[in-house]
Amino acid sequence: MNVAVLHGAVADGSGMDEQDVLVEVETVCQALAALGHRPVPVPLSLSLGAAVESLRRLRPRFAFNLVESVAGKGNLISLGPLILDFLNIPFTGASADATYLTSNKLLAKRIMTLEGIDTPPWLSVEENPSGLFTPGRYILKSAWEHASIGIDEESVLHAEGDAALRKALRIRRDMPGGPFFAEIYVDGREFNISLLADGTGPRVLPPAEILFDGFPPGKLRLVDYRAKWETDSFEYRKTPRSFCFREEDAELLGSLKKNALQCWEVFRLRGYGRVDFRVDEKGRPWVLEVNTNPCLSPDAGFLAAAGEAGLDVTEVVARICADLP
Repeated sequence: MNVAVLHGAVADGSGMDEQDVLVEVETVCQALAALGHRPVPVPLSLSLGAAVESLRRLRPRFAFNLVESVAGKGNLISLGPLILDFLNIPFTGASADATYLTSNKLLAKRIMTLEGIDTPPWLSVEENPSGLFTPGRYILKSAWEHASIGIDEESVLHAEGDAALRKALRIRRDMPGGPFFAEIYVDGREFNISLLADGTGPRVLPPAEILFDGFPPGKLRLVDYRAKWETDSFEYRKTPRSFCFREEDAELLGSLKKNALQCWEVFRLRGYGRVDFRVDEKGRPWVLEVNTNPCLSPDAGFLAAAGEAGLDVTEVVARICADLP
């Protein structure tokens, strides 16, 4: 049976962060074929009618939604599920609403705050009056883009007042990844908690910690764009993923899992997801981002966590498909 594999169209000359979706498409197509489906990739560009016509002709039983951006813009990520809803095609992963609410990082942070989920304090050009400003170190982050787009060591700065911080945000507004917001920089350990539907609810996969191996004193412990994508860089080579923990980490890991499950429920995730954390020097976890439909490339964190749980990519794809609405 036909299964549409919907993904953002990749233009010639795109960066590694965009090209990676083609690896993801191939990985998912192979898994779907192993499960007896006939996967057909369908690229989605700003020429929405082309994708709509392709989907109508294909008449798939369902779609595997891998749209992370459209025309290189993360703020268009929800176009994929919206089009599938319009065509009444069932699809894997998060709903259009959940996709929008989590990819809009400022909105996601407001929701988490209302739900009692700890997320670092933040400021944007449009939000937060001066009276609420907290002096300290801030990281300037894209309001929409994931995959560390727009993040480097110059993204972290110390601010005593909000005026200088707002000025820095305005300067960056038109840079790749913009617009940006400022978030208190949590100097501590970094964790990824992956979740996978198992028929009765979300299953927490083995927690992963990102290590900052051999970072010299004074170098920011930061998973920036270089650490994500530039394979010959110090940052890429020295930020390995670890699934090994000490006995004294048990309480912390339990707290991370509990918070990740709460994020799943609050945002009504489906199929699979990942929650990224920083843990401060007092051992307090802070949610950085909630990721719907995390990357399924072979070297990505989600499949690494699944592998630690004894699941191969075909089993992962089967469980995601089994959680169709």
